[in-house]
Amino acid sequence: MDIKPNEVAGNIGQATEKNLSAASALIGDPATFGYVAPDGTVYVRTSTGERAVGSYPGKSAEEALAYFVRKFEAVASEVALLAARIKSGAMVPSDAQEAVSKLKQQVANLNGVGDLDTLAKSVEQIPALIEDHRAAYQERKEIESAVREAKKAAALVAKEKLVAEAENLALSESWKVTSERLKVLMDEWKAAPRLDKATDGELWKRFSSSRNKFDKRRRTHFASLESVNSEVAIKKEAIVKEAQALANSKEWLPTAQRFKALMDSWKAAGRGKQASDAKLWARFKAAQDQFFAAKNADLEKRGVTMAANLIKREELIVKFEALLPISDLQSAKKEFRALMEQWSKIGMTERSKRAALDERLAKVEDQIRELTDEQNRRTDPTAIARANDVVRGLEEAIANYEAQAVKAEAAGNSAKAMVAREAAEARRGWLAEAKKGLSDFKTN
Repeated sequence: MDIKPNEVAGNIGQATEKNLSAASALIGDPATFGYVAPDGTVYVRTSTGERAVGSYPGKSAEEALAYFVRKFEAVASEVALLAARIKSGAMVPSDAQEAVSKLKQQVANLNGVGDLDTLAKSVEQIPALIEDHRAAYQERKEIESAVREAKKAAALVAKEKLVAEAENLALSESWKVTSERLKVLMDEWKAAPRLDKATDGELWKRFSSSRNKFDKRRRTHFASLESVNSEVAIKKEAIVKEAQALANSKEWLPTAQRFKALMDSWKAAGRGKQASDAKLWARFKAAQDQFFAAKNADLEKRGVTMAANLIKREELIVKFEALLPISDLQSAKKEFRALMEQWSKIGMTERSKRAALDERLAKVEDQIRELTDEQNRRTDPTAIARANDVVRGLEEAIANYEAQAVKAEAAGNSAKAMVAREAAEARRGWLAEAKKGLSDFKTN
């Protein structure tokens, strides 16, 4: 919607806050506040007269005018944003005053197209807005203070609750469940906000004392349970017997995974009597070492075969690389396929050493693929048609600009004629490039 100068002046007469919130909309019809001269210079109209704000070479009059309108809009938006922050109470009054001073300088030196007079008046009204909302800023500060106090009170309640629960659990005999719960309470204590040093210290003393009391009772209880050691020994005996049964297995992968599971089971069984644990561990480790020694020996044997395969691949990769640089694509593709057939028949090669060979092979394959793609592109009828369309379009544009130049000179408008001839000359350069690209298609 267009905003006429008299309508803008009427808006300024309304309430200050409403004007400031609408400052970013005080742009109106660019034709009302500015225009572009025939030489490309952009002017803005103000109450004190017209003045040049700049130019935008290589752009149309509409684009040049729009560019300087956007510069005005950017400053107008800053005015509106400052007003909004002041009204919300989010801005320190002294900071707002400083921002106003900067905005005044921006508006005074603004090379933009828009209602500069109204924008300047809007900035002048902001100091009054700062005073009107000074109380809102103070209220915001008070609210933030209240929030901090509320958080502190909530943290105190939360930590007192943790302490109370820990004290209730100190005499519990549900050893595992209570241990896990106390760990959770400890995590919650660490995550809770800190209080003042004295209060935090007193609560921690009670919390820590309860945890220590339970832990001491738990350790004393388990130390006195001989049956626990017996259960651990039974579990580990079963683990050892299974390990001994697997010691001669030749199924390397599944057996290795089972030994890992047995190790996890060993750890999960817990600690028994030190002497008993040591003997059981020696038997388990002996069975485990026997299996992995046989497995490693087999790997060494396969390593010999893989080394021979590596030599074959290294010899063959040289033949692949000999295809580069490619002068005859079809012949290279045929030879590449033949070599790939040999490559695929070679057995296992150590993965870490094969990676470098695969990378070298990929370079040859990429070169063949790129040349194939390029050949396909050069013979693509659709691409050729598009190139022809570009050439025709540029030729028509050149002819059109030449006609415009002749017409302008006949009318005595040499400036317009010069612009048209420059446009035609620029497109001649483009046409030369376009014809060069089209000739690439035609020669392939």
